[in-house]
Amino acid sequence: AGFHATAPVAVGYLSGNRLGRGMGFFMVGGELGRTLGPLVVVSSLAIMSLRSMAFLALAGIATSVVLHIRLRDVVLRTKSDGEQVPWRTAVRSMRGLMILLAGMTAVRAMMMMSVTIFLPLFLTDEGTSVWLAGAALSIVEAAGVAGAFGGGWVSDHVGRKAVLIFGHVTAPLALLAFLATDGGFRIAFLPVIGITLLSVPPVLMALVQEQVPDSRALANGVYLSMNFAIRSTAAIGFGAVGDIFGLRTAMLIAAFAMFAGLPLIWVLFRREGVADRSA
Repeated sequence: AGFHATAPVAVGYLSGNRLGRGMGFFMVGGELGRTLGPLVVVSSLAIMSLRSMAFLALAGIATSVVLHIRLRDVVLRTKSDGEQVPWRTAVRSMRGLMILLAGMTAVRAMMMMSVTIFLPLFLTDEGTSVWLAGAALSIVEAAGVAGAFGGGWVSDHVGRKAVLIFGHVTAPLALLAFLATDGGFRIAFLPVIGITLLSVPPVLMALVQEQVPDSRALANGVYLSMNFAIRSTAAIGFGAVGDIFGLRTAMLIAAFAMFAGLPLIWVLFRREGVADRSA
């Protein structure tokens, strides 16, 4: 979590005027880790005990050493002259932006939970085999890798606003189509959900970098901690709604909730005066 607060600053420095593409690469790394990590752990359990798996930490330590060597000359401070913006002043200046981003995160969080945590449970409840339910989650995550990179890259060329609107319209429509069909037709909508849903986060991270240039690390810390808290709360809320009304109803609510992000996008780029960067 601490790495996530400062790493995007290095990404922004190295990305130049292709900030969206840079954040896409950063998100791809995270999505690949979440895709491959469980496979590595399960495979390791087949040949070693749970206690022996502590040796896997050596790979993380080695990666940290490589990162230190490769990034030691990269500027991680916002101001090179040593001047610092007081954190209270910085937080007040980004308050309007963060409130809107919190709202967008909240309306998207329920859908994120529906297709990441609860998708296999929903499918098995409807009679799908455990193997196919697990494969469905892998399909969403794999498509999300492409969406994470593509969303940032495309936003550099057509603008951040267009990608955000596309994601907030297409992802819930794809989920509604998924719920309305069954069998092989249902599986066809999973890549669309993964690509469009995961295309949004790198664009939001790029916006944070662009709108708070004097306190990038602090802004990233505020945004990501807020993101983690909202998603954790959404997971509990989605589970509670699923227990009371059923997972299908909870997914329908999640899809329609994401549509509520569209007015927030309008407010973000109009009333808050956020620049729609494209190169």
